[in-house]
Amino acid sequence: MSSNSIQWFPGHMHKARKEIEEALPKVDVIIEVLDARIPFSSENPLIKTFRDKNDKPVVKVLNKRDLADPEMTQLWIEHLEKEQNVKAIAITTENINEVNQIMDLCRKLAPHREEAGKKIRTMIMGIPNVGKSTIINALAGRTVAITGNQPAVTRQQQRINLDNGVLLSDTPGILWPKVENPHSGFRLAATGAIKDTAMDYIDVAFFTIEYLIKAYPDMIKARYNLDDDLPESEIELMEEIGRKRGCLKGGGRVDLHKASVILINELRNGTLGNITLEHPEMITQELIDVAIEAERKAEQKAKTKEERRKRYLKNKR
Repeated sequence: MSSNSIQWFPGHMHKARKEIEEALPKVDVIIEVLDARIPFSSENPLIKTFRDKNDKPVVKVLNKRDLADPEMTQLWIEHLEKEQNVKAIAITTENINEVNQIMDLCRKLAPHREEAGKKIRTMIMGIPNVGKSTIINALAGRTVAITGNQPAVTRQQQRINLDNGVLLSDTPGILWPKVENPHSGFRLAATGAIKDTAMDYIDVAFFTIEYLIKAYPDMIKARYNLDDDLPESEIELMEEIGRKRGCLKGGGRVDLHKASVILINELRNGTLGNITLEHPEMITQELIDVAIEAERKAEQKAKTKEERRKRYLKNKR
């Protein structure tokens, strides 16, 4: 994976998108599952498009809160709820009471249905591997959705009748056609939302360690038994981690790939500690950078087109 935009939109995702668009007008509340460690990067811009078109309230579920930084999670909840008709909640699927609170929020956002004695029609969405299927099974109290560590396990849309006056439509985990923000691409890769074959572990580890050493230096020092006087560059830091973990090749050289795999896996399973990879202010700046870059590319494209046109006219004479 390079720092360019990631493009990943298989055929079944295109089909899923069409099915969602057809079903949405009949839905009362959207439940969007996010990864609490990357609440912005795990948001699907397509879902916002669907919502805006149909004017639907949404419950944003920050799942895997047990892996995220609790202070950051609270900041994100406040940030997300600034938007009208949005309720946010942080949960772990280990706690069934937290999972059930999702339904309480759905009722608050669609009181007219309950008052009329009708079932609240909800649709649950989320990008692959954010734990959507585990949440569905917890809500249903039985296994109705396939779970797995590989992204994009759910393929078919299904409707589940929950016993508490709620009808839940499940959707396949859809990614959007293109991840425009390169930082988001790396964060999605670090948390396992993108298949491991779509990325280079070393690139992702370098991106991740650069952030972690600024945001959570004490955790990194403690976990890898590093001195206070840390190396300045990411490569030296990853080499130091590799040496501490015995990731050595012949001649005492550090195996950076092995060291990268250790770092990413320990981030994913929470061994490093409670870590959130982004915060709201940071995202604002990144979105500005993305917009500037898009404008630069558009100008370059227009310039190239104009040069081509001039060449064509010159050759025509």
